[in-house]
Amino acid sequence: MITIIDYGVGNLFSLQSSFEAIGKEVIISGNQKDIQQSDKIILPGVGAFCDAAEKLKKSKLDTVIREEVKNGKPLLGICLGMQLLFEKSYEYGEHLGLGLLQGKVKPIEDIIPNGVKIPHIGWNALHFAENQEKNPIFKYINENDCVYFVHSYYADDCKESVIATAEYGNELTAAVACDNVYGCQFHPEKSGAVGLNILKAFCEIGDKT
Repeated sequence: MITIIDYGVGNLFSLQSSFEAIGKEVIISGNQKDIQQSDKIILPGVGAFCDAAEKLKKSKLDTVIREEVKNGKPLLGICLGMQLLFEKSYEYGEHLGLGLLQGKVKPIEDIIPNGVKIPHIGWNALHFAENQEKNPIFKYINENDCVYFVHSYYADDCKESVIATAEYGNELTAAVACDNVYGCQFHPEKSGAVGLNILKAFCEIGDKT
């Protein structure tokens, strides 16, 4: 079973529909036991980093997530959910993240040319990281397949975990992975067949068959 973590932030039902479309059992829950009993967990998120981080902390789900990751459970963070995986964010101040991945979340306006629209909204091609094997989460997709982005901040100082980038005035972090922790800056649930194939591949991570 897959649990989509409900902490008051995220496009939950669209994600649920995407998993159901690929035939996977999924629940939406903010209950600690549900998360602990699941095989894999999804951390969605839209909105401001500081608000999302505070909601996780207030509900003590931050501790639950860290414990489940430490126990080896696969975790996929999506959009803001990916950004929360890092050490800190500089969105409207400085705020601590979950610290599951090394890196910081910064404004894309700092590295893209003047005149390029913010937020970054739309379809962009994925560029797989060079000098490493294709990540298992990309098992069913190809280099330059397009996915859908909506964001104004990006993950930086995280070279060791970057598995894909996308060009938007500059190369921005599009996906990350380290051990059993995965993250997509884009929205797989809004990315058509490519997105569904990424979710399908995530569902197979760690399976024995």
